[in-house]
Amino acid sequence: MTKWKPDYDGAASEMAKAAVAFKNAKQFEQAKDAYLKEAEYHTENKAAIEAAGMMLKDMKRLPEAVELIEKASVMYVENGTSGTAGMALDRAGKLIEPMDLEKAVDLYQKAASVFEVRELQNLNLQCSASRLTFHLLHRLDEAAVSLQKEKNMYKEIENYPTCFKKTIAQVLVHLHRGDFVAADKCVRESYSLPGFSGSEDCVAMETLLAGYDEQDEDQVYRVCNSPLLKYMDNDYAKLAISLKVPGGGGKKKKSPSAPQGGAGGAPPAEEDDEYEGGLC
Repeated sequence: MTKWKPDYDGAASEMAKAAVAFKNAKQFEQAKDAYLKEAEYHTENKAAIEAAGMMLKDMKRLPEAVELIEKASVMYVENGTSGTAGMALDRAGKLIEPMDLEKAVDLYQKAASVFEVRELQNLNLQCSASRLTFHLLHRLDEAAVSLQKEKNMYKEIENYPTCFKKTIAQVLVHLHRGDFVAADKCVRESYSLPGFSGSEDCVAMETLLAGYDEQDEDQVYRVCNSPLLKYMDNDYAKLAISLKVPGGGGKKKKSPSAPQGGAGGAPPAEEDDEYEGGLC
């Protein structure tokens, strides 16, 4: 009599069929359990764990779904399939983005790191990461790093017009961080890009930096509300219109004209306090 051995491959195959049947019947809890059983019987089946995560997505249990997809991605990397791991992390980022921006940023950054040898996917994920960090003001340092990576990638493929737009985004991020020197450095470094010097983007950034440095709220307001910045991607536009000059509260209001011939009226405009709005 031969010794009986469990047929794990056969069991995994049957569990996969059960999972699909449950999924088609929209019994997502049972489908998730079947996929996890499939993964248990066939330990190399990372896809089954990811599929279980997608069942949790259909049940609107997104944090649990992302946890399983992350687990699958680690197994993909260990198995040498980093491309599949990156795509799984990208999917997880898209799932969690509406409810947890911080987690989505982390997932996109992880995906970008495993895609490091695949230029286009890496670039797309860097874009996603930097785009989301704009909404997380306490993570603007990370946004600055992501933008520099993006800009370098676009420079490598000689997409210079996009590099110009990334320079604008860099300036806005650095000014929101309160780092004028870093913002100025980004513009100076961009002078080496073909076509940047003297371009509309270049002139706008030079004007913005000059106004910011001189605490000229009117000049900063004009640049930030110009069509060039106002009609950029929504995330960039929001950074522009919310930019404040240090020591100011936004756009400087013009002094109203003095009433003509009224008794006891306000003093003539030329006698307005030259330090209106404070010394800063």
